[in-house]
Amino acid sequence: MTMKFAYWVPNVSGGLVISKIPQKTGWSFRDNERYARIAENNGFEYALLQTRFIASYGAENQLEAIALASALAAVTNKIKLIAAVLPGLWHPGTIAKAVSTIDQISQGRAAVNIVSGWFKGEFHGFGEPWLDHDERYRRSEEFIRVLKQLWHEEVTSFRGDFYRINEAPHKPKPQVIPPVFQGGNSAAARQMAARVSDWYFMNGNTIEGFRGQIEEVSRLALAKGRMLNFGANAFVIVRDTEEEARQVLRDIIAYADPEAVEGFRSQVQFAGKASPEQEGMWANSDFADLVQYNDGFKTGLIGTPEQVADRIIALKRIGVNLILTGFLHYDEDLQAFGAKVIPLVREKEAALLDSAVN
Repeated sequence: MTMKFAYWVPNVSGGLVISKIPQKTGWSFRDNERYARIAENNGFEYALLQTRFIASYGAENQLEAIALASALAAVTNKIKLIAAVLPGLWHPGTIAKAVSTIDQISQGRAAVNIVSGWFKGEFHGFGEPWLDHDERYRRSEEFIRVLKQLWHEEVTSFRGDFYRINEAPHKPKPQVIPPVFQGGNSAAARQMAARVSDWYFMNGNTIEGFRGQIEEVSRLALAKGRMLNFGANAFVIVRDTEEEARQVLRDIIAYADPEAVEGFRSQVQFAGKASPEQEGMWANSDFADLVQYNDGFKTGLIGTPEQVADRIIALKRIGVNLILTGFLHYDEDLQAFGAKVIPLVREKEAALLDSAVN
């Protein structure tokens, strides 16, 4: 499989870093329409629309992922749209129908990312119960099972602890069954991925960190007779020289919003301590890591096009199938990555294949 490339859709204000550095990145529909077209014309295959209903790290404005995915489906031609969904604020029957509708609009380009939730404030704000950590993952697993039944079966009945479906039909079926993505670093998240998900997203990490996650989740999936694909989060800074790229990183961190970063740290640490392991996805993240709120700096896609392409090939060698990218200046950085990095990755993949054959 050739490496696939996705980008974070900036459907919340503030860009992809918790920093006051000037960013040429908008969050409106018109901005995101433009970014989607740039991406699909420059080698990106997926766009991930994040879910956020209440500001949690300075993202004052938020566009809802399902609604925006539906709109982008109508104005794009190739890119696959992964809409993030938060069980507990949605019912799986409603989402099955919404995603099937996006599939119809896009002619088979719909996907869904199930987010079990770490931000208690959203549930409290909307008057919904906040479940214990592992219970949130049990609910998410039922949510996925209901989605898949509705998409595959003529009539669905389901009896779980969180959802009841009583001989419900679902038409039209998706033209292409939407793949199910998920993230999460806890034991509950990894086990759920092994049982029901198609893709496992990983926060930014080192090569060894990624390798350990891939090996563990692959073993768990194999024990269930399944295989998964793996996506790695990365914040990308590509410049003509490594020093230029490193200086951009230093500037982002120097202009970080300390109050917002520490607020985010307290929220995610609270969520992580609620897991049986007493840690979450951000347990080993320092201040600089948290400035990019999915640890994207850790992945190391910072440097010249050649350096970044080499790092992507190193990730491919350990089993990463997709790079989920974030950028500082979306108009120019999306295009530059597609023009300067993706072609280099394709050349290096071809060389890998030739060496394997010969």
